[in-house]
Amino acid sequence: MNFTRWSARLPGTQRRAAARTETAVPTDRRGEGSVPAARAGGPADGTGPVPVDELPARAVLDRVPALVALVHGPEHRLAYVNEAYTTAFGPRPTGAPAHEALPELAGLGLLPLLDQVLRSGRPRTLKSRRAVDGRSYTFTCTPVAADGGDGDGAVLVFATDVTDHAEAAERLRASERRQRETAVTLQRSLLPQDLEEPDDLRVAATYQPGGTEAAVGGDWYDVITLGGGRTALVIGDVMGRGVRAAAVMGQLRTAVRAYARLDLPPHEVLQLLDGLATEIDPNQIATCAYAVHDPNEGRLVYASAGHLPILVRDEHGTVSRADEPTGPPLGTGGWLHSSGSIALLPGSTAVLYTDGLVERRNEDLDEGIAALERALAGATGSPQVVCDRLVRSAGVTADHDDDVAVLVLQHPARTGPDGELFRGAALELLGGVEAAPRARAFASGVLTSWRFPTELHDLGVLATSELVANSLQHGTPPMRLRLRRTDRRLIVEVTDGDDHLPRRRRAEPADESGRGIAIVATIASTWGCRRTPGGGKAVWCEFLLPKPRP
Repeated sequence: MNFTRWSARLPGTQRRAAARTETAVPTDRRGEGSVPAARAGGPADGTGPVPVDELPARAVLDRVPALVALVHGPEHRLAYVNEAYTTAFGPRPTGAPAHEALPELAGLGLLPLLDQVLRSGRPRTLKSRRAVDGRSYTFTCTPVAADGGDGDGAVLVFATDVTDHAEAAERLRASERRQRETAVTLQRSLLPQDLEEPDDLRVAATYQPGGTEAAVGGDWYDVITLGGGRTALVIGDVMGRGVRAAAVMGQLRTAVRAYARLDLPPHEVLQLLDGLATEIDPNQIATCAYAVHDPNEGRLVYASAGHLPILVRDEHGTVSRADEPTGPPLGTGGWLHSSGSIALLPGSTAVLYTDGLVERRNEDLDEGIAALERALAGATGSPQVVCDRLVRSAGVTADHDDDVAVLVLQHPARTGPDGELFRGAALELLGGVEAAPRARAFASGVLTSWRFPTELHDLGVLATSELVANSLQHGTPPMRLRLRRTDRRLIVEVTDGDDHLPRRRRAEPADESGRGIAIVATIASTWGCRRTPGGGKAVWCEFLLPKPRP
């Protein structure tokens, strides 16, 4: 077999040969078997450069630092290996089939590649494979035509040592994995470890970080009990990825919880967050949806800063989309947010989610939201079951390219004995001296019908009396008393038309007033106040119910 016919096919051979012809070497070094013909022919003898076809190929290949082997025939019998190959894997018997003579290639899965090269007549490359000698090689298999054109083709195997590159790439991947693990750990530590459990809602949430090739993002969610039976629900997404996005997310989530304690309307919470996001990082923006559920109203009041619409499925399976109002993302500044509302009656399910659940490449975002609506329409069961079904229906897997956060809440329809534990009663308070006695009598009758213990009954009537008296003295009509019980607590709430919020203060011994709120704060488990939409305020207190005996 003529080696010179395929020697020029080796990668870079022609370039190296051309370079060598430009450099003359002493004639007394000819015959040493290195590659004298490639460098011979100087001005002394008048001859020109030696053609590439006349290079002694075996001498060239023996000195090539890359690993070279030549196999021929359908069984890939070994015809030649160079010195570098022998140094790496030891002597190899010529004439034997490749699976016997070159077991290291068989272990790398290279033999099927030899068959493909022989059949197709086209070269194939296998990149960066670790061999038995512990080093990494890139293998190029090139077809070679045999002498005489008898069809008994051969394949030249050329292996380049890429160990340094492979190790550098592995170090880079390891560094990226460590950074991603750090970001995931940070983000999971900043997310709520256990969701708060409101009396009137059932909630569940899930978070799925992006795949291994993507840095973790800044998705977050939260459930915050506000008191008085009301619950705040939050979901957000910080643009960008990595530890920085997770850190900004943690600061925003902490701020949301602080602002929520002020019991502000949703749009005012977002207004405060917008300014804070600009201070945290003026180059970082985030989307957020903040909603408040009030079981007395049967509605979800919400505001959105560039976030995707909340979806609500009623008890009949009809899905509604809370599209408006939506403002720009947090951190953009200069926008006055506004609140909207959507019905959340008993038997309804609401879903808050981030864009990783519905956004896909080459697909309109509205199509993803519509697909989620269809999945929600048929999703029944507990909030966790609904959450898992929505994630599966969206095709979210462990290697998903974006973070996904989903928050599901249900307002269950309670009937029978369970319904007896969730009841409410209200009384419109008319001005005059008779309003306080009427309120006490109403509260006493309701609490008696709910079969509360005597001590809790008396405390509830006392709190009612003090809150009503405070409203009569400092508030304006319309005034209303509302009593509500859950399976865990009794809630007493009085609303009026004045937006001045009361505060607890210490009354001097000679003062005739100023003790009402102090008394309520002392006897109740907790108390609070908030401004109501359209002006006015609500003052409330809660009493924990005794746990039933087993």
